[in-house]
Amino acid sequence: MIIYAIRRIMMLVPVFLAVSVIIFLILHFLPGDPIDNLLKVGAPPEQRTEMMARYGLDRPLPVQYAIWLGKLITGDLGTAIVARRPVLDLIAQALPHSLALGGLALAFSTIVGVGLGVVAALNRDRIIDRVVMGGVLFGSTLPSFWLGLLLILAFSVGLGWFPVSGARGWNSLVLPVLTIGLGGTALVARITRVSMLDAAARDFVMLLHAKGLSPAAIYLRHVLRHALIPVVTILALRIGWILGGAVTVEVVFARPGLGTLLIKALNQHDYPVVQASLLMLAMAVMLGTLLGDLLQAAMDPRVRGALL
Repeated sequence: MIIYAIRRIMMLVPVFLAVSVIIFLILHFLPGDPIDNLLKVGAPPEQRTEMMARYGLDRPLPVQYAIWLGKLITGDLGTAIVARRPVLDLIAQALPHSLALGGLALAFSTIVGVGLGVVAALNRDRIIDRVVMGGVLFGSTLPSFWLGLLLILAFSVGLGWFPVSGARGWNSLVLPVLTIGLGGTALVARITRVSMLDAAARDFVMLLHAKGLSPAAIYLRHVLRHALIPVVTILALRIGWILGGAVTVEVVFARPGLGTLLIKALNQHDYPVVQASLLMLAMAVMLGTLLGDLLQAAMDPRVRGALL
């Protein structure tokens, strides 16, 4: 297992380098630059040239990337050009809000999704199965930003149960968590149902019936355990996507977090902040993929044998 984990971690190195190059180039090919937000209207060209040299934006792109990557490896994310603060401080201030939102949304989608999937599988081809699957299918088609606006209209503006925006108190997390978690619930419920039905058709289930075990014990103690292998993989992959989805949700609910920081930095063309924010989101996806593979390998030895 240790050898498998080391090999999977080493496979992330070229992926990380490729992602860093893409993030760096995309930003520098966009029109505009952060100097436009610092200069006053009618500033002389000499002042612009001086500021470009101060922030290293006058150097060739390969040189800029090499300097940025070298600092990144040492843990230096640079200094925000517009905010004039260390980028690491801005990330450290915003990341806990995104992690709290993403963690609660992941827990919600896991508990509710697995529960609905089990109920649907135990009532296969019955009315309950059709209602549950129809509901989760409908929920998976709703865009998160539109669902967030509907929840605000219903529970904040209409009923006044929860605040419209901000991050004050636990009640400000309810609507954003529901907005992100409902989409993941639909995916987890479908995967759980399909996996349980597939596991229930295996030979060991017939043997358990022959031993006289009750259907509830067979499904909940044995079938569900085998069915959770693909579910765990999906949940690990959802870690990165939930943080990415939190970008739009944080903007809709005006919450402080990585998404709000990213959108603000994009509007200002603040390269160091945007690069660090996008890199954090990309690393969340990569680490989620790594965690999913490790958990799947721990639960299924065949996965470890495929790579060793």
